[in-house]
Amino acid sequence: MALKGTFRPDTIITHAGLDPEANHGIVNPPVYHASTITFPSVAAWDEAHKPDFKGYIYGRYGTPTHRAFGEAVAAVEGGAGCIAFPSGFAAVVGAILAFVKTGDHILMVDSAYFPNRRLCDNFLKNMGIETTYYDPLIGGGIRDLIRPNTKIVYTESPGTGTFEIQDIPAIAEEAHKKGCVVLMDNTWSGGMFFNAFKHGVDVSIQAATKYIVGHSDAMLGTVTANAANLPAVEAGFKALGYSVGPDDVYLGLRGLRTMHVRLRQHQENAIKVANWLESQPEVARVLCPALESFPGHKLWKRDFTGASGLFSVLLKERPKAAVDAFLDTLKIFRMGASWGGYESLALPVSNVLHRSAVPWTEKGALIRLHIGLEDADDLIADLQAGLSKLTQVAKAA
Repeated sequence: MALKGTFRPDTIITHAGLDPEANHGIVNPPVYHASTITFPSVAAWDEAHKPDFKGYIYGRYGTPTHRAFGEAVAAVEGGAGCIAFPSGFAAVVGAILAFVKTGDHILMVDSAYFPNRRLCDNFLKNMGIETTYYDPLIGGGIRDLIRPNTKIVYTESPGTGTFEIQDIPAIAEEAHKKGCVVLMDNTWSGGMFFNAFKHGVDVSIQAATKYIVGHSDAMLGTVTANAANLPAVEAGFKALGYSVGPDDVYLGLRGLRTMHVRLRQHQENAIKVANWLESQPEVARVLCPALESFPGHKLWKRDFTGASGLFSVLLKERPKAAVDAFLDTLKIFRMGASWGGYESLALPVSNVLHRSAVPWTEKGALIRLHIGLEDADDLIADLQAGLSKLTQVAKAA
């Protein structure tokens, strides 16, 4: 039988979704490759099409591998159920489209993942769905932006690139008064350091490509919902024809088992590197919620139980050639668009330039760092070499 009872997070993440007794004693669920699923009779076929059918009918709708992964993620996040999507952004699109139609209105946090803005300003706009971008620090003031046709309040905390911590409980309280569904991109916490549902969120979205997979080798998204909103997510998933390969789901399930251990190491390394960066003369600010100097630190400490390895560094204003030299000098930090894997990454942030509710006015370069599982002292030495090169090129300019 699967693990039953009330357990602490580390135990849940290790055992959720496992059922060795149903798999010949095998600990990890098998990887089921399936498209066609056959039935022995017309009666069995008819039974499979009833709303309460709990079996499997076609590969696109999932296999035992998918179910094990969904059960595990839902247990970690505390939701009623979880559906796997073929990427994090597919999860965003699927979650939004599950709740809106032509004539509806969305409130989208201004600091959200940039492809969200492209989705809203193009695809959704062409469908007759309007979007208003709001200040991530608005808190309960969100009430003033909610219209009669507002269906979704979309949150992301911390925010992309600049890591604003939103007052999710205050936003959720006001949104629910007006009948809105609260969606949250919860990728930064891995669903482990922030319990979205206890803070009022209805639907928690993750790019499982990041910390859940954890090894930079699979594209995967998750949408976990509370009981009231899970049926809408499930219906949208089926209507849109999304399908996730069982091998990617298996990699997500395997990565999930060690996520709690990896996240703690990411956190330890990140805080050490962030503290060091604050002392560097070329650094204007370190945008890391776990630092006491961060403007949203108290809110982060109230609502979160830990920090992951992702934060940004605002450099003092320097010529572009100097900033480029800094990045090009790094040896351990590689330049890549993703994060959440075991490896450290550094990337210039430009999406802040597209913000509209609260324009970004800082002049210095903003660099996003993902602190991996390498030795923190080696990461510091790598950044030191890069900053030294930055200073050298800036002085010569």
